[in-house]
Amino acid sequence: MRPSRIALAVLVAAVWGVNFVVIEVGLDHFPPLLFSALRFLVAAVPAVFFVGRPKVAWKFVVGVGLALGVMKFGLLFVGMNQGMPAGLSSLVLQIQAVFTALLAFVALGERPGRIRVAGMAVALAGIGVAAVDEGASGPLLGFTLVVVAAVGWGVSNVLTRKAAPSAPFTFMVWTSAVPVLPLLALSLTFEGWDRDTRALASLDWTGVGIIAFVAWVTTLFGFGAWSFLLRSHPASSVAPFTLLVPVFGMSSAALFLGESVSPLRWCAAALLVGGVALASLAPAPRDRAVQRVDTPAPAASVDDHEVHASR
Repeated sequence: MRPSRIALAVLVAAVWGVNFVVIEVGLDHFPPLLFSALRFLVAAVPAVFFVGRPKVAWKFVVGVGLALGVMKFGLLFVGMNQGMPAGLSSLVLQIQAVFTALLAFVALGERPGRIRVAGMAVALAGIGVAAVDEGASGPLLGFTLVVVAAVGWGVSNVLTRKAAPSAPFTFMVWTSAVPVLPLLALSLTFEGWDRDTRALASLDWTGVGIIAFVAWVTTLFGFGAWSFLLRSHPASSVAPFTLLVPVFGMSSAALFLGESVSPLRWCAAALLVGGVALASLAPAPRDRAVQRVDTPAPAASVDDHEVHASR
């Protein structure tokens, strides 16, 4: 990759990492489910009226929209609202690589191979260490919700791979439109009309800026740039840059939010990032060279993935 493309990949990882800090701040302005709904509403409208229709079956648009928007980001925002630290959230979401591989094996018949299995085992050990640390010092419910959010990311990766959209940016815009109404319905049910209307009535320029950042910068710019890189370079060259997301996430959370990083958390980070790196950089099985288990789908590499946090 040329230096300019490497710089772009690092920039996207930085944006996705810092996004966890922005989400943490945003949760002071909005209830989590309403916040997630607004994120996807602004990401989809007005872009959905200009990009044309996605050239894939609608079942994939709906499936990815629900898995990514409702399951991944909805649970991520709720988990962080329950006290899950921003930096740790950016790290734990990387376990999506393991869930993606497991789901791809079940749904697509992709066999991970011994090196990838070893990498997944190391990554799972990292999650175990992080769980011990969080269970001793923080809310285990929030941790659990973020892990389940990573499962949602894995589901969306497999569905996106099966859909194989020819225009990933268009696909992302349309999948962003899908979770808006379900998230609003969930917000009204669990967060209440009064709480939602108070949040909207007190909307200030800080809140507007937060919504604009998570919708336009991390979602549209981030996924647009990521899709460009995936079209221009081998996925095996691009995908490892997602390992920088928790680096930026944890460092920006420490810098801007004052989050401390315990020795156990550093140990968890080393195991998780190392395991995901081992799984991601392992050569693809020869009989499945076209379908790579390790490569995040263009619509869900992120935030949050955002490895879509990634948010």
